[in-house]
Amino acid sequence: MPEELNIVKKRLENVKKIMVFSGKGGVGKSTVAANIAFALAFEKGFETGLMDVDIHGPNIPKILGIENQRLISENNKIRPVVINDYLKVVSIGFLLENQDTAVIWRGPLKVKLIRQFADDVNWGNIKYLVIDLPPGTGDEPLSVAQELQPVDGSIVVTTPQDLSLLDSRKAIDFSIKLGIPIIGVVENMSGLVCPHCGKRIDLFKKGGGEKAAKELGVPFLGRLPIEPEIVELSDIGIPFVQRLKDSEAYKAMIGIVDKIIEFLG
Repeated sequence: MPEELNIVKKRLENVKKIMVFSGKGGVGKSTVAANIAFALAFEKGFETGLMDVDIHGPNIPKILGIENQRLISENNKIRPVVINDYLKVVSIGFLLENQDTAVIWRGPLKVKLIRQFADDVNWGNIKYLVIDLPPGTGDEPLSVAQELQPVDGSIVVTTPQDLSLLDSRKAIDFSIKLGIPIIGVVENMSGLVCPHCGKRIDLFKKGGGEKAAKELGVPFLGRLPIEPEIVELSDIGIPFVQRLKDSEAYKAMIGIVDKIIEFLG
């Protein structure tokens, strides 16, 4: 057992590992994770990995416009899908016959895949590894926390509405109980600026994420507004930080990424 634990601790030991998760679905977690990784790679210049372990709903390939790519075996290692040399991506989505294929797996198979993504992928000299997790605090977050220890930090994505905040508190509690440093809370879908009159509309209320972070004594990283262009770009596979450089969402995301870098060093 001690030898096995020693092996676990050596997985990606020189890489800053970042868990991105949420207490519930539908909060835009994968979009946030993909844009954090993209910004670390192409706005900040760090070689970055993006591990999609949302096994039953792998959306990362679609968000990045690489859903038709496949993982390749090379020199007894798995070669990830690489975007412009700086961003390396793995996802079960690259292994499925088509995008409609359901993954019907129990826990042990999920653990095995996570280990394979950590041990058998040629990650090269990445500095950061962003890990996109499914909603909740089940098999995948627990497996990542145990198999990739030590995880350097977690980011909890929420929307301002009460139901999302209730579940996000559980995600924060999960991090605390497993000893994972909490980088902070991101409040997504925080207000819509009307394209016609310029008035701000708080569709899902406002400030709930910041309030919850303050009450729980964890950092608040920032708010990402709703912008229709983000939805359109995600549908065609372009991260919004690549295209919307004059937008409030871009400015907010870069501010979030700066805080991540400062937290992790």
